[in-house]
Amino acid sequence: MSDAPITALLAVNLGTPETPTAPAVRRYLAEFLSDPRVVSIPPLLWKPLLHGLILPLRSGRSAHKYAQVWLPDGSPLAVHTRRLAEGLQRELPQWRVRHAMRYGTPALMPALDALVAEGIQRIVVLPLYPQFSTTTTASVEDRVQQWQARNPQIQVQLIRDYADDPQWAAAVAASITAHWQQHGRGDKLVFSFHGIPQRLADAGDPYPQRCRASAEAITAALGLSADEWELTYQSRFGRERWLEPYAEPRLWALAQSGLKTLDVVCPGFATDCLETLEEVALGFTATVAERGAQMRYIPCLNDAPSHARALATLATAQMA
Repeated sequence: MSDAPITALLAVNLGTPETPTAPAVRRYLAEFLSDPRVVSIPPLLWKPLLHGLILPLRSGRSAHKYAQVWLPDGSPLAVHTRRLAEGLQRELPQWRVRHAMRYGTPALMPALDALVAEGIQRIVVLPLYPQFSTTTTASVEDRVQQWQARNPQIQVQLIRDYADDPQWAAAVAASITAHWQQHGRGDKLVFSFHGIPQRLADAGDPYPQRCRASAEAITAALGLSADEWELTYQSRFGRERWLEPYAEPRLWALAQSGLKTLDVVCPGFATDCLETLEEVALGFTATVAERGAQMRYIPCLNDAPSHARALATLATAQMA
């Protein structure tokens, strides 16, 4: 009789190109931008635009950005996600812990198949998006539901949101405190969450409310008053209106108002990635400096033991 555990945790992150090259980035973006949860334009209109214009233009530029933050072991998102899964395995020794990507490799559905092949009977799927959105968590949920329809004998639980989970919020707060202890505290703490189109929020996507819930839980753990922090959104794409305030212009305004030091944290991202490292830590820091202020980026939780403990607690609660 096999002594393999019957319960598994599958931690699912967004995904990343396999190399910082234009062909690899193009393959990744083609999959990512073909998801109707990400781009809701009808395929007959979107596909020619995607493959004829957007991918040829964006792939090379994005590859250059990836190259600026690439680690010796690979993409930051891939490296940190793998290490976080290893930390989760240490926290859950009786479980089988694996990781997957919604786009790219290791792919989500083959990862689920592999767990069943190992004899797993119960799976907790943890999308590494603390704040639920139809553009992220719901896309993972779509795939999991498709898979379970073909595997009804497997018990699957999906964690849809942990935006204000106390243990997770405390872990983020502790990372901010540790940064302040090492570097000193800035004049203001700015939260930068990945944006989504405003029309999605208007249609009922709860993401902005969940981002605010995260910021409020973290600042409560830090003991901050309302005037000591702000919430912003980054990573706009296209010409339509996205969630506001936009992060970079707001940072510029704070710098020009006379604040000398701004601390920026991105708790919408479980692990550091292109958006946190290239866009924020490199890009925002440079443009804020041009306006006379210093911006300090506070890294994501990544594979911190406190992060693994918080997520392991969430997972075990699903099986209670």
